[in-house]
Amino acid sequence: MHEKTAHDAADSECKTDNQANNSSSTKVNVIISDKYILPSEEIIRKCMALHVADDWYAEPEYNYSAMNLEDSSPTPANCTFIPLRDFYNSADENLTQLASRAKSILSWRENTRFCSKCGTQLTDAKNLSAKACPKCNSEIFPRIEPCIIVLVSDGDKYLLVRHAHRIQNLYACISGFVEAGETIEQCVRREVKEEVGINVKNIRYVGSQSWPFPDQLMFAFRAEYDSGEIKVQEDEISEALWFDKNNLPAIPAPGSVAHKLITGYFG
Repeated sequence: MHEKTAHDAADSECKTDNQANNSSSTKVNVIISDKYILPSEEIIRKCMALHVADDWYAEPEYNYSAMNLEDSSPTPANCTFIPLRDFYNSADENLTQLASRAKSILSWRENTRFCSKCGTQLTDAKNLSAKACPKCNSEIFPRIEPCIIVLVSDGDKYLLVRHAHRIQNLYACISGFVEAGETIEQCVRREVKEEVGINVKNIRYVGSQSWPFPDQLMFAFRAEYDSGEIKVQEDEISEALWFDKNNLPAIPAPGSVAHKLITGYFG
């Protein structure tokens, strides 16, 4: 419920991942945290009074509030700015779930201001986590993009890839967006075939995780090598190699779904 009213609440702020990586001094893609306890509504109201926040909302049923701070805003008293990816590795699961929800909804609110049917400026829905059009009565809900991520194995070896457009020194799992009309299992087969040229079998769903960069829901899978030779999709993948599971290269950080897959967190 996106009502701008007083509630006992938590607080978080984050913008785009690229912005955070480009400037360590810019307050973007970060979580406001006071010893990993999200600050109170009092801090939010002070930020709004000082005009250092451009948007905020509250969901009292989840006991939190979220806020976008201006890039030039000062750090609130007794708080620090923590990169959201780092926060995934340092806070408990309940808190990271709220942070993920806040990041996704703040990004969606920023990019969803006018009705796509009639062009009227949207307002916050009264009883839903949604936007409402006062003219045509349309309701617009937060966007979620389903994605798959898969760890392919062949005996004791894992197939890991370096992505062409991501962090170049890390080896990660194959991943991709689910396309219209396909199941998530079909997406696993297609993405593996497209990105590295091989076929897989025994596809097994093992878990999921919200990944708000900006609004993905990651479905994690294990799969086994079936046939074919590695041939990378060069515009997506720089390199694809088999590694012994007990002698792995640099992999994504703890807290990420890729790290959970590779280290056996999902089983």
